[in-house]
Amino acid sequence: MLCLDGRETGPALTYNRDTLPFPGNLVPPVSFKVMQDWNSLDPARHPFAWDDEEEARLHALIRPWVPPVLSGSAGRRQCEWWCEEQVDAIIRERYGSWTFAWRWDFGFGGHVNVWGNAATAVTTPEATAARAAAALLNWRRSLEWLAGRFAELAPPPDVSPEDRSWRLERACVRLVTVALDSGVDYWPEQSRRILGWFLTSTGTDQDEAGRVVDAAIGGRFESWVAPAPALIDSVGEDFAVALTGHAPYRDHRERADLEEFHDRR
Repeated sequence: MLCLDGRETGPALTYNRDTLPFPGNLVPPVSFKVMQDWNSLDPARHPFAWDDEEEARLHALIRPWVPPVLSGSAGRRQCEWWCEEQVDAIIRERYGSWTFAWRWDFGFGGHVNVWGNAATAVTTPEATAARAAAALLNWRRSLEWLAGRFAELAPPPDVSPEDRSWRLERACVRLVTVALDSGVDYWPEQSRRILGWFLTSTGTDQDEAGRVVDAAIGGRFESWVAPAPALIDSVGEDFAVALTGHAPYRDHRERADLEEFHDRR
């Protein structure tokens, strides 16, 4: 390398940001396909302990990776996006791959409404750390709530094929409604994801679950368009028939108490 006056000073100093020991370079990525299997997310399989001490520890791990000067819109938020990558790696390394979607907010088809995105979430070190911790807890609570609903909606193992079909049809309708009630444009993708998780939670093969969900929904759900109840019921029936080969019961009156219980949920 030459100084400004032309003298030789030694080799140029170069580095590759992708090979530096940043958290985002040290923690391997998680396959999206793996995360379509509920077993990768199920709270029962992935213990999580949280208290004030653990919260303080997570804050301490995150704060050093928040840039002291942010790039902002003029710099295309490069510092903010880079910081988010490091925070994501820290969280996945510390708690496991079940944290995969801790930062997916409703606007991106996720289930968390705390983090948002790097452009708005990355601010001061303490505020950024607090926001990340809150999003992580929100995601965990979301998974725990879904686990409870899946257990309630899963057909008992000893029911008849017709009763199993009815229970699966109603489960599909209710889980699609969960996504629809989020009030965001990406609710159809949420529907697919939740239904796939539900099926794999009952022991259905992941590839088979994907085929069933795709066949039931097809192209019938559209973003920005609220489906009619009859359309959701139709999707639920196709979902059930694809899994059991039996049409659901048409008369739900004998199951009125069970219907009312789930509707209250």
